[in-house]
Amino acid sequence: MATSSPKLTDSIEFPAELDTNKTLFGVGIVGLIASGVGYFLNQEQFFFSYLTSFTFFTSFALSALFMVMIHHITRSSWGTVMRRIPETFSSYIWIWAIFFIPVIFGMGTLYSWTDPSYVIGDPIMEGKVPYLNEPFFIIRQILYFGVWGWLGYRLHKASVEMDLTKDWGLTTLMRKISAPGILIFALTIAFASFDWLMSLDAHWFSTMFGVYFFAMSFQAFFPMLFLLILWMQNRGILENTITKAHIYDLGAWFFAFTVFYAYIAFSQFLLIYYANIPEATLWYYHRLEGSWAFISYSLIIGRFILPFIVLLNRDSKHSRKLLIFTSIVVLFMHFIELYWIAMPIMDHHGISISWMDITTIFGLGGIFFGLFFRKLKKHNLIPVNDPNLADSLGKHYHQ
Repeated sequence: MATSSPKLTDSIEFPAELDTNKTLFGVGIVGLIASGVGYFLNQEQFFFSYLTSFTFFTSFALSALFMVMIHHITRSSWGTVMRRIPETFSSYIWIWAIFFIPVIFGMGTLYSWTDPSYVIGDPIMEGKVPYLNEPFFIIRQILYFGVWGWLGYRLHKASVEMDLTKDWGLTTLMRKISAPGILIFALTIAFASFDWLMSLDAHWFSTMFGVYFFAMSFQAFFPMLFLLILWMQNRGILENTITKAHIYDLGAWFFAFTVFYAYIAFSQFLLIYYANIPEATLWYYHRLEGSWAFISYSLIIGRFILPFIVLLNRDSKHSRKLLIFTSIVVLFMHFIELYWIAMPIMDHHGISISWMDITTIFGLGGIFFGLFFRKLKKHNLIPVNDPNLADSLGKHYHQ
């Protein structure tokens, strides 16, 4: 046990000489321009590639928001030293919402339910018209991003304000925001996943899809967070503040949500298989034929078996090399799984990789992480006056 309160030994400011955000914005602009050229060459491919990449990065922002709220309502101390990172990701969701606009313009291409001829005479589709219609779809997106944007912005603002005022009463405010925020978040992320991905095949339905989307997103958030922290520490940022004990905790969360993801994904498949309803089983049927089957089985290996085996061992969670390898695999498979969900709607016959899949991910990724580093540089890298900071810093005494 420590005999005195641990002290910060790292700088709490992002190095001014690192122009990471400018580089990322440059990559993002070039990627988006290239993607814009693709729009004029093949609109259908552009919109499907764009939606997949947009959902990929948005899943990180939403997972970050969830992690921040869970941190507050549980009064957790272990992650205090790294909390500013997910706070920053969730703080600019209201700005990130701008990049959903191309999806709005592409509704007619992406979603068959926007075509009256597809709906009329189909009893299943006619029953979904009160929900699946363009005006209500747009209203829902405004609601989703409005709620997420406000929660992320408000929690980040209160955390930064506590850096300046040392007012521990703000921790109570953040808990009061997070408690109902978790419930609202659960509903909005479920319906957003229905809208963005499940309704691509308007006949298909799964009551578990919202939890499935959350599970895959939150599992992928931890490897992204770990790789980001490692990148920062390799540049001398928070290398003594975020310790091996904190990295181990990230690995434990990573393992836990690997199991949770597998449980939810298999449960969804099993229920649909057991019910044997044609409208539901066809969704999996299309993804188990041709070259799509290769991705289906790769997901089982890359998103569950490999990380499960690696992270099951306690020592593996202390091995940065193993964590880096596993993190890269899971992040890659996260994108592939979103691709596997969306792209068979456009082409049932098999995988057809387009250069727009690459340009959209670089374009949106550059902007997404550019916004992150731009915001991170403006404030302290950790919540310096948080009442749980001393406990979090003290984790290095128990490695």
